[in-house]
Amino acid sequence: MNGPEIALSIAPELHLFVGAERTARRAPLVTDGAATLGHVIESLGVPLTEVGRVVVDGAQTSVAHIPSQGEHIEVHAVERPQRVPGAPLRFLLDVHLGTLARRLRLLGVDAAYTNEDPGDAALAARSAEERRVLLSRDRGLLQRREIWAGAYVYSDRPDEQLRDVLGRFAPTLDPWTRCTACNGRLAAADKDAVQEQLQHGTQRTYDVFAQCTACGRVYWRGAHHARLEAIVEEALRAATG
Repeated sequence: MNGPEIALSIAPELHLFVGAERTARRAPLVTDGAATLGHVIESLGVPLTEVGRVVVDGAQTSVAHIPSQGEHIEVHAVERPQRVPGAPLRFLLDVHLGTLARRLRLLGVDAAYTNEDPGDAALAARSAEERRVLLSRDRGLLQRREIWAGAYVYSDRPDEQLRDVLGRFAPTLDPWTRCTACNGRLAAADKDAVQEQLQHGTQRTYDVFAQCTACGRVYWRGAHHARLEAIVEEALRAATG
């Protein structure tokens, strides 16, 4: 490039997206003189979904700003909790985040997901059509212009992923109200009405059941309930401070 040279300061929270040479405060960067600040930031590897305030020489500006010679540009991380316009808050997860999707559903959070990869274009289009926040660890996917809103999932460990998403968006929690398999709503079910779907041991041992109103799956407090209860309790504690 042969254009204006700017000084760029990137927030520490965003350093994982850029090379070591960009982590210094006021790191020099030569631009082409035509690209917007948004394009400059993305060219460094930072998805705009992760960018909060952008400050040029002490004044907040938008990513549509075209940098000029000598400007000092500060790129801040998105503020937490992040407020997303529109209600209710709903999510869409890519194919690699199945465990996170099931845990969000366990907490009553609307989390759309399929274990068959529909492709980046289809995910971006669904995010826009259904006004869902797209969650992904794929920076390229999050840079697609057509997504409605998105967020990078910073960890590859499900426990940390859940804490990250809940801390960032602070969704309303309503545990035990969604089907972890399909995201449908659960309703109380009469034992006699669902007994054909139960093994004999389950019929003898349990009396309280719920059933998904969308896919028909039946739930009860079985062997895995204690582990799931621990996930719910930790999330509720964090949500209440």
